Amino acid sequence: MRGLISTLTGLLAIGLATPVLAQSATKIGQHSAWGTYSYTQNGSKVCYVLTVPTDKKPTSVDHGDIFFFVSQKPGQNVTYEPQFIASYNFQENSKVSVSVGNKNYSMFTRGKSAWMENAAQEPELIAAMKGGSDMKIQAKSSRGTATSYVFSLKGISAALSSIAKCK
Repeated sequence: MRGLISTLTGLLAIGLATPVLAQSATKIGQHSAWGTYSYTQNGSKVCYVLTVPTDKKPTSVDHGDIFFFVSQKPGQNVTYEPQFIASYNFQENSKVSVSVGNKNYSMFTRGKSAWMENAAQEPELIAAMKGGSDMKIQAKSSRGTATSYVFSLKGISAALSSIAKCK
Protein backbone atom coordinates (compact mmCIF):
# COMPACT_ATOMS: atom_id res chain seq x y z
CA MET A 1 0.00 0.00 0.00
CA ARG A 2 2.94 2.32 0.56
CA GLY A 3 3.52 2.20 -3.22
CA LEU A 4 -0.10 3.14 -3.85
CA ILE A 5 0.16 6.14 -1.56
CA SER A 6 3.37 7.26 -3.26
CA THR A 7 1.73 6.82 -6.65
CA LEU A 8 -1.32 8.81 -5.61
CA THR A 9 0.80 11.54 -4.07
CA GLY A 10 2.75 11.78 -7.32
CA LEU A 11 -0.43 11.83 -9.39
CA LEU A 12 -1.95 14.52 -7.21
CA ALA A 13 1.23 16.58 -7.40
CA ILE A 14 1.28 16.59 -11.20
CA GLY A 15 -2.47 17.23 -11.41
CA LEU A 16 -3.67 14.69 -13.94
CA ALA A 17 -6.75 15.53 -15.99
CA THR A 18 -8.72 12.73 -14.32
CA PRO A 19 -11.24 14.62 -12.16
CA VAL A 20 -10.91 12.40 -9.09
CA LEU A 21 -7.12 12.58 -9.03
CA ALA A 22 -6.84 16.24 -9.97
CA GLN A 23 -8.12 17.35 -6.59
CA SER A 24 -6.12 17.75 -3.42
CA ALA A 25 -7.32 14.60 -1.67
CA THR A 26 -7.04 13.83 2.03
CA LYS A 27 -6.65 10.23 3.11
CA ILE A 28 -9.40 9.20 5.53
CA GLY A 29 -8.30 5.62 6.18
CA GLN A 30 -7.23 2.22 4.93
CA HIS A 31 -9.41 -0.90 4.94
CA SER A 32 -7.33 -3.86 3.74
CA ALA A 33 -7.01 -3.38 -0.04
CA TRP A 34 -9.13 -0.19 -0.13
CA GLY A 35 -8.04 3.34 0.76
CA THR A 36 -10.59 6.03 1.56
CA TYR A 37 -10.16 9.68 0.54
CA SER A 38 -12.03 12.98 0.37
CA TYR A 39 -11.68 16.36 -1.30
CA THR A 40 -13.81 19.45 -1.88
CA GLN A 41 -15.05 20.32 -5.37
CA ASN A 42 -17.04 23.50 -6.01
CA GLY A 43 -17.83 23.80 -2.31
CA SER A 44 -19.10 20.20 -2.02
CA LYS A 45 -17.29 17.33 -0.36
CA VAL A 46 -16.51 14.27 -2.47
CA CYS A 47 -15.46 10.99 -0.88
CA TYR A 48 -14.20 7.87 -2.60
CA VAL A 49 -12.69 4.47 -2.03
CA LEU A 50 -9.84 3.29 -4.22
CA THR A 51 -7.88 0.14 -4.92
CA VAL A 52 -5.27 -1.13 -7.37
CA PRO A 53 -5.16 -4.53 -9.08
CA THR A 54 -3.52 -7.56 -7.49
CA ASP A 55 -2.92 -9.05 -10.95
CA LYS A 56 -2.45 -7.53 -14.44
CA LYS A 57 -2.39 -9.40 -17.75
CA PRO A 58 -0.74 -9.67 -20.17
CA THR A 59 2.45 -9.50 -18.14
CA SER A 60 4.41 -8.53 -21.27
CA VAL A 61 2.99 -4.98 -21.42
CA ASP A 62 3.43 -1.92 -19.21
CA HIS A 63 -0.05 -1.26 -17.83
CA GLY A 64 0.91 1.88 -15.93
CA ASP A 65 -1.28 2.87 -12.99
CA ILE A 66 -4.68 1.18 -12.86
CA PHE A 67 -7.40 2.12 -10.34
CA PHE A 68 -10.93 1.17 -9.39
CA PHE A 69 -12.92 3.87 -7.56
CA VAL A 70 -16.30 4.11 -5.94
CA SER A 71 -17.32 7.77 -5.39
CA GLN A 72 -19.79 9.42 -3.07
CA LYS A 73 -20.76 12.95 -4.20
CA PRO A 74 -23.55 14.27 -1.95
CA GLY A 75 -23.57 17.72 -3.59
CA GLN A 76 -24.33 16.06 -6.94
CA ASN A 77 -26.70 13.41 -5.53
CA VAL A 78 -24.26 10.65 -6.54
CA THR A 79 -24.14 7.62 -4.28
CA TYR A 80 -21.52 4.90 -4.75
CA GLU A 81 -20.61 5.49 -8.39
CA PRO A 82 -18.10 2.87 -9.66
CA GLN A 83 -15.37 3.98 -12.06
CA PHE A 84 -12.43 2.15 -13.62
CA ILE A 85 -9.41 4.24 -14.63
CA ALA A 86 -6.44 3.08 -16.70
CA SER A 87 -3.23 4.87 -17.61
CA TYR A 88 -3.96 4.24 -21.28
CA ASN A 89 -6.83 5.19 -23.58
CA PHE A 90 -9.42 2.50 -24.18
CA GLN A 91 -10.29 1.41 -27.69
CA GLU A 92 -12.92 3.79 -29.04
CA ASN A 93 -16.51 2.56 -28.49
CA SER A 94 -15.23 -0.45 -26.54
CA LYS A 95 -16.79 -1.85 -23.38
CA VAL A 96 -15.13 -2.88 -20.14
CA SER A 97 -16.41 -6.12 -18.70
CA VAL A 98 -16.65 -6.45 -14.91
CA SER A 99 -17.35 -9.72 -13.12
CA VAL A 100 -17.81 -10.53 -9.46
CA GLY A 101 -18.51 -14.20 -8.85
CA ASN A 102 -21.07 -15.24 -11.47
CA LYS A 103 -22.41 -11.69 -12.00
CA ASN A 104 -21.30 -9.70 -15.04
CA TYR A 105 -21.58 -5.99 -15.79
CA SER A 106 -20.67 -3.72 -18.69
CA MET A 107 -19.01 -0.30 -18.54
CA PHE A 108 -18.80 2.25 -21.34
CA THR A 109 -15.45 3.88 -22.00
CA ARG A 110 -14.30 7.41 -22.70
CA GLY A 111 -10.59 8.12 -22.88
CA LYS A 112 -8.94 6.43 -19.90
CA SER A 113 -12.12 6.00 -17.82
CA ALA A 114 -15.05 3.60 -17.74
CA TRP A 115 -18.44 3.87 -15.99
CA MET A 116 -21.44 1.57 -15.67
CA GLU A 117 -23.29 1.30 -18.96
CA ASN A 118 -26.55 0.92 -17.05
CA ALA A 119 -26.44 3.27 -14.03
CA ALA A 120 -29.41 1.42 -12.52
CA GLN A 121 -27.05 -1.55 -12.02
CA GLU A 122 -24.61 0.42 -9.85
CA PRO A 123 -26.22 -0.70 -6.54
CA GLU A 124 -26.20 -4.31 -7.79
CA LEU A 125 -22.47 -4.13 -8.60
CA ILE A 126 -21.75 -2.56 -5.19
CA ALA A 127 -23.74 -5.34 -3.45
CA ALA A 128 -21.84 -7.99 -5.47
CA MET A 129 -18.53 -6.35 -4.52
CA LYS A 130 -19.48 -6.39 -0.82
CA GLY A 131 -20.29 -10.10 -1.05
CA GLY A 132 -17.38 -11.13 -3.29
CA SER A 133 -13.74 -11.96 -2.73
CA ASP A 134 -12.37 -10.49 -5.94
CA MET A 135 -13.45 -8.58 -9.03
CA LYS A 136 -12.19 -9.24 -12.56
CA ILE A 137 -12.06 -6.61 -15.27
CA GLN A 138 -11.35 -7.01 -18.98
CA ALA A 139 -10.64 -4.07 -21.26
CA LYS A 140 -9.12 -3.27 -24.64
CA SER A 141 -6.53 -0.54 -25.18
CA SER A 142 -6.63 1.91 -28.08
CA ARG A 143 -3.86 -0.20 -29.64
CA GLY A 144 -6.13 -3.26 -29.51
CA THR A 145 -4.37 -5.01 -26.63
CA ALA A 146 -6.74 -7.13 -24.56
CA THR A 147 -6.03 -6.53 -20.86
CA SER A 148 -7.37 -8.09 -17.69
CA TYR A 149 -7.13 -7.19 -14.02
CA VAL A 150 -8.03 -8.76 -10.70
CA PHE A 151 -8.93 -6.55 -7.73
CA SER A 152 -9.21 -7.77 -4.14
CA LEU A 153 -12.54 -6.93 -2.53
CA LYS A 154 -11.16 -7.43 0.98
CA GLY A 155 -12.13 -4.35 2.99
CA ILE A 156 -14.63 -2.91 0.49
CA SER A 157 -17.59 -3.07 2.92
CA ALA A 158 -15.66 -1.26 5.67
CA ALA A 159 -14.29 1.28 3.19
CA LEU A 160 -17.76 2.07 1.80
CA SER A 161 -19.17 2.33 5.33
CA SER A 162 -16.47 4.84 6.20
CA ILE A 163 -17.66 7.22 3.43
CA ALA A 164 -21.40 6.56 3.80
CA LYS A 165 -21.96 9.82 5.65
CA CYS A 166 -19.79 11.95 3.38
CA LYS A 167 -21.06 15.56 3.58
